[in-house]
Amino acid sequence: MYNATNSSSRMFRYEVVGLRQNAETDKTDYAIRNSGSQFFNVPYNRMNQFMQQISRWGGKIVSIQPLDGVAAPLAATTEPASNNGAAPVKEKKVDIPVNIYRPNNPCIGKVISNEELVREGGEGTVKHIIFDISGTELRYLEGQSIGIIPAGTDTNGKPHKLRLYSIASTRHGDFQDDKTVSLCVRRLEYKDKETGETIYGVCSSYLNQLQPGDEVKITGPVGKEMLLPDDPEATIIMLATGTGIAPFRAFLWRMFKENNPDYQFKGLAWLFFGVAYTANILYKDELEELQAKYPEHFRLTYAISREQKTPDGGKMYIQGRIAEHADEIWQLLQKKNTHVYMCGLKGMEPGIDEAMTAAAAKNGADWQEFLKGTLKKEGRWHVETY
Repeated sequence: MYNATNSSSRMFRYEVVGLRQNAETDKTDYAIRNSGSQFFNVPYNRMNQFMQQISRWGGKIVSIQPLDGVAAPLAATTEPASNNGAAPVKEKKVDIPVNIYRPNNPCIGKVISNEELVREGGEGTVKHIIFDISGTELRYLEGQSIGIIPAGTDTNGKPHKLRLYSIASTRHGDFQDDKTVSLCVRRLEYKDKETGETIYGVCSSYLNQLQPGDEVKITGPVGKEMLLPDDPEATIIMLATGTGIAPFRAFLWRMFKENNPDYQFKGLAWLFFGVAYTANILYKDELEELQAKYPEHFRLTYAISREQKTPDGGKMYIQGRIAEHADEIWQLLQKKNTHVYMCGLKGMEPGIDEAMTAAAAKNGADWQEFLKGTLKKEGRWHVETY
């Protein structure tokens, strides 16, 4: 896990283009020229301040490279851009990209960083992995997935089959430069029923052990089920367990951290997030920063099963939180621009149906009829569970 206590001494080299001589830059010690790239060495604890400064100067950050060979930690690159005067992200109207790269012709991504997300006292191991895709044609949208082909061969000597993972970054990537894609990967671990031996997932173990500079075979993207609506006034209700948070991190970054002139989110985003322990709340600092900064547009509700209890004394799973708020959710669903997204363990679905059945009945409605005849028919109910 990244040790923040040593971060302030680390230096990063910024390549910046588009700087111009003006009243702001005249106040600095930097030599500003009108064209070409300029390079700045910036300590970690001044990175967010420096990025805002570059925006005020009219420049664009082309790349960020660690001078010590260790990739920049996430905290250094997650300052919200929407209302900080950051330069807007220029977007083209895009179609939905699908299968740009296939298993027989994957693209090669290079690992930039591989950071542990589970804090001390948590359960298991989950990594946030950033891949450099700048030398490829890969592009994607929030809510899509990519395939990873693990290195090596299976027990029969054949290449491993690919595994799909939900993308955890926006279409512009964690550095907002259109050069990266990120995943949130939990290492699969279970006991063999017959031998009691601990078995580790092939691809998740492969990804968890990657180091900066390693190359990875990537396919895709795939998926149209989990795409965000274009409506910036929409209500987006997100239900996640564990690494099911991945697409919703992408959603929230797009809504609140990027300055997109064509998509200025002014609706309501409500995330229900179920985990076992507080230490397992993935991206906790990011989520709570957004909650504090945008309280009118982002609501955050945790269900921490090993630490919180339901009114009857049971473990608090995500379906328990939905039951608590079912009446309010029902009312929100009556709006034609409310969408529900569900990603994570399939086991949460029956409990959610039960809670919403009760809420619908209070209003003289049948939940299953409303779900199938309205929400699914109108494309407002999006599910990706396993």
